[in-house]
Amino acid sequence: MIDRALWDSVVMAMVSLAWLLPAIAAATPFPIDLQPISVEHLEDSQQYPSFQGLVFNNDSERLGLDYQRMIRIQHMLYIAARDHIYVVNLTTAVHKIIPQQILTWRSSNLEMCAIRARNSDECYNYIKVLVRRDNETLFVCGTNALKPVCRNYRLSSLEQVGQERWGQGLCPFQSGHSSVGLFAGGHFYSATVADFQGSDALIYRSLGTDELPLLRTVRHDPKWLREPEFVHAVEYGQYVYVFFSETAVEHTGAGRVVYSRVARVCKNDEGGSRRLLHGQWTSFVKARLDCSVPGDTFFYLDVLQSLTSVLQINQRPAVLGVFTTQNNSIPGSAVCGFYLDDIDQVFKGKFKEQKKSDAVWTTVPEEHVPKPRPGSCAPEGSAYFHHPDFVLSFIEKHPLMDETVSSINSQPLITSRYKLTQIVVDTAAGPHQNSSVVFLGSEDGRVLKILISLRENSSRLLEDISVFNHTQCPGERRVLGLELDQERHALFVAFSSCIIRVPLSRCARHSSCRSSSLDPEHLRRDDADPQRTSDDADPESTTELTNIAKCVTESYINY
Repeated sequence: MIDRALWDSVVMAMVSLAWLLPAIAAATPFPIDLQPISVEHLEDSQQYPSFQGLVFNNDSERLGLDYQRMIRIQHMLYIAARDHIYVVNLTTAVHKIIPQQILTWRSSNLEMCAIRARNSDECYNYIKVLVRRDNETLFVCGTNALKPVCRNYRLSSLEQVGQERWGQGLCPFQSGHSSVGLFAGGHFYSATVADFQGSDALIYRSLGTDELPLLRTVRHDPKWLREPEFVHAVEYGQYVYVFFSETAVEHTGAGRVVYSRVARVCKNDEGGSRRLLHGQWTSFVKARLDCSVPGDTFFYLDVLQSLTSVLQINQRPAVLGVFTTQNNSIPGSAVCGFYLDDIDQVFKGKFKEQKKSDAVWTTVPEEHVPKPRPGSCAPEGSAYFHHPDFVLSFIEKHPLMDETVSSINSQPLITSRYKLTQIVVDTAAGPHQNSSVVFLGSEDGRVLKILISLRENSSRLLEDISVFNHTQCPGERRVLGLELDQERHALFVAFSSCIIRVPLSRCARHSSCRSSSLDPEHLRRDDADPQRTSDDADPESTTELTNIAKCVTESYINY
């Protein structure tokens, strides 16, 4: 005889499965991956120039790079690593990557770090902030063996300017903590953690030269920030936007769920009163970014990995980002775009709130939103923008918007079953410099080169390039950074242990690519001649014609 409790469990399981089956059947399948026109295998790409950091012991051993970030300023590439900044002249790095300048900045806090650190690997100076301050100055911050400090250096000579300063709130204490920053209006805007444990996440304005006060987000309030991973920050108009992923405080289901966000603050925010939000933002608002595959049920890609700076898409300012699925779900990635005016429109919409009586989040009725409206900036040139206490109280409790920011065309521009990690975009590709090519780095050391049409929401995978190899890069395969050098038609791909220079095309493989008939200038003249036909090319053979078509397509003509 079947045990009654066991039978009840079986019945409940069958009922649960019966309820779930329609949802499974109706679930939106993940789109099929694009098929590449060309595949670059490891035996081909391992010939590309690479840089693994400094050597010692008669040039026989490497110190290790421990790459952190890189930026390109004119024809120079600045690479931030562990204890060093390397400056590479892009005009001379075509065949070999040899730093023109090297800045060594080791920690002065080794003894104290040895006492505090759980891991001795933290007792170095990891350069986490590398930002252009002005036309002559580079702003740099390092973890300094768990005691972060910041310095200014001359761009031209890497000579230190002035005294170093305490880096709390500007730079994390540990190498694994996320950090982004930029200068806007003479102030430094940072998004990082302000304590050794990494529990005090903040978005912070500092280093100003005028009368605007230092401001930060509210401390230890999960409605403002909850375990964020900061990805990027941009300045546009009167705002600074910060893009990140965080544990979703409004998610009421089981388990920990991460959502991608955009937060916005006003550059002229003067903070709250002595009673409320003193030294804290009064313009801070945030919203969820919706990158999802539409269908009977939406397939959400919730975790932001990388983001571009502001681009012009269809004559509108926008950003493109790489998003992935939750860590415990089916792997997948997508590239979604967002117009900045769509973001701003959501910030003009409804707020979300959580009632004290239960855990349910609801929409705030519009009549309950005070004036001046939270999230709005003071008019340019106006006097102090004073918020009454009831407005400040609302701001403190309601940083989250109710609506999500929809992606361009309400669907991803690109999807992939690879776990993508980085993105960079050339919006001036093609013979007329009016097409867009996206380069994507992946978890397994690949670079995908994709031609996209934003008007038609279509894309073509031109190349799948295997970049990583253990000979050049002993370490992890994950692509940590991409930097584009359009002038010299190269892409710099960063791994933890090395930087590899990848040419944007491989036209030299096809002999006809080097003939005058496929010279970019000749192609421009041909485009202007409507009488010219494909017969005029007079290829030597069908195979040669295939090679020409392949070369022109994969290189997108002028690469």
